[in-house]
Amino acid sequence: MWAPNASDVELTVGGARLRPRRGADGWWRSDRAPVAGEDYGWLVDGDGPFPDPRSPRQPNGVHGLSRAYDHDAFGWTDAAWRGRALPGSVTYELHIGTFTPAGTFDAAIERLDHLVELGVDLVEVMPVAAFPGVHGWGYDGVALFAVHEPYGGPDAFKRFVDACHAHGLGVLLDVVHNHLGPSGNYLPRFGPYFTDAHHTPWGSAVNLDDVGSDEVRRYLIDNACGWLRDFHLDGLRLDAVHALHDTRALHYLAELSDAVDALATALGRPLALIAESDRNDPLTVTPRAAGGLGMTAAWDDDVHHALHALLSGERQGYYVDFGTLDCLGHVLTSVFWHDGRWSEFRGRSHGAPVDRVHTAGHRFVVSLQNHDQVGNRATGDRLSASVSEGRLRIGAALLLCGPYSPLLFMGEEWAADTPWQYFTDHGEPELAAAVRDGRRSEFAEHGWTAEQVPDPQHEGTVAASRLDWAEPAKEPHAGMLAWYRALLTLRRTRPELTDPRLDRVAVSFDEAAGWFVLNRGGLRVVVNLAGSAQDVPLDGLVRAVLLTSSVPNPPVPIPAMTSAALRLPAESVAIVEVD
Repeated sequence: MWAPNASDVELTVGGARLRPRRGADGWWRSDRAPVAGEDYGWLVDGDGPFPDPRSPRQPNGVHGLSRAYDHDAFGWTDAAWRGRALPGSVTYELHIGTFTPAGTFDAAIERLDHLVELGVDLVEVMPVAAFPGVHGWGYDGVALFAVHEPYGGPDAFKRFVDACHAHGLGVLLDVVHNHLGPSGNYLPRFGPYFTDAHHTPWGSAVNLDDVGSDEVRRYLIDNACGWLRDFHLDGLRLDAVHALHDTRALHYLAELSDAVDALATALGRPLALIAESDRNDPLTVTPRAAGGLGMTAAWDDDVHHALHALLSGERQGYYVDFGTLDCLGHVLTSVFWHDGRWSEFRGRSHGAPVDRVHTAGHRFVVSLQNHDQVGNRATGDRLSASVSEGRLRIGAALLLCGPYSPLLFMGEEWAADTPWQYFTDHGEPELAAAVRDGRRSEFAEHGWTAEQVPDPQHEGTVAASRLDWAEPAKEPHAGMLAWYRALLTLRRTRPELTDPRLDRVAVSFDEAAGWFVLNRGGLRVVVNLAGSAQDVPLDGLVRAVLLTSSVPNPPVPIPAMTSAALRLPAESVAIVEVD
């Protein structure tokens, strides 16, 4: 155990208190190691016992003793699994606690057939590192190596991954390295895991470049590689990497990318690192050899904002910069809207342009909805709560037919009526009140009353956020689900729709008339956003209409057309093949 500044350390295990030896490197070592199933903890300078910073299990919560665990004891059945690469794949983001009524890994396994029938390739699991209480989003995890016990613990997570691989689904995990806690964060008791040299929205930054940062970086890289190796994961989504402050010549993300590439070679399967960043910086996905950080991909919120603002008409907050067809066309061909241009929301220019010739579109993960953009709304309302069915279908078509790596948020595929709200389960009354009051104060600035903003600590908040699996069999949900399945089927069968070459994507539109056309090789995604039918001009004769939102799905055959225009009903979309 690393505690470089401690003068006295004890290991409590098996009813005994042992005194490890202190090495010159700040590591304390004991000849007596806990065996699998045995509880243990550390006392530092007389305080404690505290959980192990690298605890593999926290069966009694994040404040309890650690429990030793043998990763080699699990009986995996995925020896034939060779991985699932991100290029061309569709990701499905889910939260274990609200994906099913039971909120466990084993319950989620029972719904994997739905994901296979939907046509997705990768399952992205929101954070499962042990966090306080029973319910939560998982972004306040404090035991980074341990699986949240209420979800089922480490064996259950492995059963879930094993089952996903048996179904042909890859698994990504959302990990949080930019902050911990606050409740249950005992790392400062052990060493300089945090620094006041930089600050984040959560307080002092994780120490990536100050005194002692070599071991902190090692801690985080070991954590990332442990998830990938010990749990057979196919990749990681890295939360808010813009909050990973690092002034060293070798950035932490580049060092992590190097370690994961080496692990992928050893394991013989691809491993992805997907960064969430609000910087709009192409260097995030630029290879290390070319001076970049080497991430496999980055979340591109500009595509979400462009689609959301256009479809919903919202212009508050950061949506003030979005909402036109010109903006939509730019993000669908050039990745970022803010690629060095002025941001009204920020009051400054923002971002940098992407090289459309040498940067593949699959390096950017895009969404119509995700946990942030739904859950960080005052009431957690989904896009389907305020947007017509026609516009939802348009959004899905543009998302799934674009040149990027699309991500769906659980329940989006059937336009779920259930919201997805912000919920916590803090045991400390003061912290619970601070979270509740802080959230309500934030939305009070936008005209919401305290009564309108759900209490994160109330049991009803998490209950309201659980998916209702009776909905997909009912209309209008069944129709929306059929639409998503049809789009994903078309995406799998037409290589034009997974072509990541950005310089081969083109658009045309009429801002005033409200029509938009996305060119994907010999296919056209033709959109009418207007409130009445209109003819949308095309650059070639229509050979066949492959899919349209204005007829029942699966679609009935539609004869080829001889006109260089397509008449579309109000708020509808068609995907056609042209000569």
